[in-house]
Amino acid sequence: MQKTKGVFYDGLSSSPQSLEIILDKENSSIVFNIISENLSWKLDEILVEQTGSNVEIRSSAGKQLQSIKISDPEFILQLKKIRREKRLTGFYHRLLDLGFRTHAIIAICILAAIGIGYVLLLPWIAERAVVFIPDSYDNSIGTAFFERYIDYTSIDSVKTKALKQFASQLNLNNTKEIKFTVVRSKTVNAFALPDGNIIVFTGIIELMMDYDELAALIGHEVAHVNNRHSMKMMCRNLAGYFFLSAVLSDVNGIMAVIGDNIHTLQSLTYSRNFEHEADAEGLKMLVANKINPKGMSKLFKRLQAKYVDIVPEFLSSHPITENRIKFIDKTISGTKPLIIDHPKLHTIFLQVKGD
Repeated sequence: MQKTKGVFYDGLSSSPQSLEIILDKENSSIVFNIISENLSWKLDEILVEQTGSNVEIRSSAGKQLQSIKISDPEFILQLKKIRREKRLTGFYHRLLDLGFRTHAIIAICILAAIGIGYVLLLPWIAERAVVFIPDSYDNSIGTAFFERYIDYTSIDSVKTKALKQFASQLNLNNTKEIKFTVVRSKTVNAFALPDGNIIVFTGIIELMMDYDELAALIGHEVAHVNNRHSMKMMCRNLAGYFFLSAVLSDVNGIMAVIGDNIHTLQSLTYSRNFEHEADAEGLKMLVANKINPKGMSKLFKRLQAKYVDIVPEFLSSHPITENRIKFIDKTISGTKPLIIDHPKLHTIFLQVKGD
């Protein structure tokens, strides 16, 4: 039997009583004497709570809130051991008994799991959750952005008409109506909205040298629309915010974040996977229309060559890497597509260019 000294609180008065406590292993109980009365608490009828180096034992059998405080480390160790052997400890208490080193390892593992979930699992889930969002929502937010954005721009109606005519000559395999707008700006950029609106700046048109480059740009942007890349990126951004809000218990500003994502649709940076998908489908569109697929490679290389020191906006929202250009060149070199001249496209291209 294990013996120790402790302090007893009867639950009626605030005066503690010193006593001797015996740990009766055979009967799975603790035995003590109060005012010449022997008392026994069964180990399966007590609650044990540790605070620092002290343990407080409370009886759950009686009506009064009686407790005993013990500070003897050897007695505490034996008490915990017997309770574990008898399976009287819950998961929480077993976890507390593991020690600092184990707690630190568990904490690191939990943080690592959260990090992996945030970086890898959460984006994957968010992207696939887009299928539950009706296509009408794409149209609503895309149109809302377009109507607000276009009021602050200068539309080149002549080039817009020519670009629409150019696109009408192509089989884009689009899943919704595609609407083109040319905006007068030296900004080298083009972007697609979820509702099918594609905005092209004159800055990027001026860099193009032939119609195959314009067709490549259109095919790339239409692929973003067809695959709902803008919505997927918005879902990823919002999912990350909701995740951090849950972790940090911060539920304020959610609508502001949604609004911010809607108002920055033109600057969403697509993931490498999305860009790879848009490149691949853009190339397929060129081949399907018997247009030289090298037009896409030429356009990207031209952008990189012209902006060695300053990254144009198109490259910031559509990050071009050497690997992407190599992928395009490799795909082109591995095929022998049927390519024909398109004099009508060439003529319309010159109208879009304004030459």
